Amino acid sequence: MRGLVVLVTLACFATAQHQALIDYLERRLLAIEDRISLWHEQTTRYASELRELKQQMVSQLENLDKEKEALRMNIDSVGTRVDRVERELDYLETQNGAQPCVDVDDKLIEQQVTGVKEKQKSKYSQLSDCSDMISSIKAMKILKRVGGQKGTWTKDTNRASGKVYIFNGTEDDIIHAFASVQDFTRSSGMSLSSTLKLPSAWRGTGHVVYNNYVYYMSQADELKVVKHDLQNNSLTDSAVFPVQDHVPVYGLTPETVIDLAVDEEGLWAIYATQQNERYISLAKMDTSSLDIEQMWDTNCPRENAEAAFVICGTLYVVYNTKQPGRSRVQCVFDVNDMVTSEDAPLVYFPKRYGSHSSLKYNPHEKLLYAWDDGYQILYKLTMKKKLEI
Repeated sequence: MRGLVVLVTLACFATAQHQALIDYLERRLLAIEDRISLWHEQTTRYASELRELKQQMVSQLENLDKEKEALRMNIDSVGTRVDRVERELDYLETQNGAQPCVDVDDKLIEQQVTGVKEKQKSKYSQLSDCSDMISSIKAMKILKRVGGQKGTWTKDTNRASGKVYIFNGTEDDIIHAFASVQDFTRSSGMSLSSTLKLPSAWRGTGHVVYNNYVYYMSQADELKVVKHDLQNNSLTDSAVFPVQDHVPVYGLTPETVIDLAVDEEGLWAIYATQQNERYISLAKMDTSSLDIEQMWDTNCPRENAEAAFVICGTLYVVYNTKQPGRSRVQCVFDVNDMVTSEDAPLVYFPKRYGSHSSLKYNPHEKLLYAWDDGYQILYKLTMKKKLEI
């Protein structure tokens, strides 16, 4: 009987412990369920907030895109208006000369003109009767893109030749020759060209081709002007340029120390020195002997200059910005004192790709052969007389 009581007592005790364990587990489960419910509620709230934030961000991005497009349209509109104003200013400058404030006696005008002509003769003996100057850029034609970012392309000034020459890069001893501009245009790369190896490497972008001769700058120990016969493929002559302490002639084209140019008067050298390093200098050269005939210090700054060319004895310096923008002729120097930068129109080049590494003038065609970021471009010029009587 006593054993039965003990068993019953143990059973009751075990039942009580089991019930306590069940109660404990139920309380823990309820606590877990409460936490899960809280987490679910918080997750739902966070998800809702994230959706709202996403909607706000999408809305703001859409507004930013709209504002960006509106800003782009405004910038394009401003650029168009600036271009229109520049064209109108160029047109007005071309059409409307400065009007005299008082009447001037005809004899006095004749004396002034005679004085200018006498001064012109005393400073420089012209080789031709050329008296043209740029009025505006009439048209632009992009022919193709071949070669590197910088280089030179030009046409022989000999009318009977018509050949086109490509100097790819800023240093090499190979040039490419095309029979015509048409061959160059339709050629795949340099496929239709013939190659010519020069006796020494050309440097910079200051080369010209004049009456079946190529004139280029070669720099080893000394800076030389080299004259090479293209018909016979032979070295004709070379001469050390008689100026010490050269510096790059253009601030934006540092590879070019001396830029050779051809116009109606013949061969010119555009250069700069440490003695007058802020400004560009000009020299007239003899095409046969490579002697320097006369030299001038101009008032055209080197800073922000990218290229230059000569027309009828007048130097036109083209300027740009370090971050390439729109090029413009901003400084003019005439060896005969017939035109100044104030008299010359401010000529802007059409918008292009980067900046000119070279500009070569062909006096027979009135064209500029330009190399712009690997693109070969032709600019057709409109001319007017320097001194209108």
